[in-house]
Amino acid sequence: MNLPNFLSFVRIFSVPVFILLVLNHQMRWGLFLFIMAGVTDALDGYIAKKFLQVTELGKYLDPLADKVLLTSGFVTLTITGHIPLWITLLVVTRDLVIIAGAIVFQVITGSLKMEPLAVSKVNTLMQIILISVVMFKEIRPLDYPMEDIMYIIVTFTTLLSGIIYIFVWTKRAVEQEPS
Repeated sequence: MNLPNFLSFVRIFSVPVFILLVLNHQMRWGLFLFIMAGVTDALDGYIAKKFLQVTELGKYLDPLADKVLLTSGFVTLTITGHIPLWITLLVVTRDLVIIAGAIVFQVITGSLKMEPLAVSKVNTLMQIILISVVMFKEIRPLDYPMEDIMYIIVTFTTLLSGIIYIFVWTKRAVEQEPS
């Protein structure tokens, strides 16, 4: 196992600890762990590309780790009353649409390749920032509307990335359909 894949596994296995910390009102430690998990997300991709360690496993493991971390973050913070249900439903619905689309694409074309779009990477970063801001606010109240701004940005990037994925995969499926 190479280092990027190991970091993805670390991110996945940090999720139960993160959930327990949040549920037990240990926001400082939860935020620290969440930020460290976010750093491993950037680090594993950088290492994989820079040192030519991209693997088939990593192409699936990295986005899975992102989904597990972010979905757990949104759901846990919604359950504890820190994030509104509507944004969690938006984020989870987008992910479910993308997963369903990937399955349909694979069934129709037999040629699914995990290639994250740039807008999806931006969306992931914005979601990480939103969760971090929400958690930080619980540790030290903010005097400016950073949380509200992040809700607007995450809503926009989530909708935009979902629409772009649907458009791109539909176009690819139509182009690969036998005549």
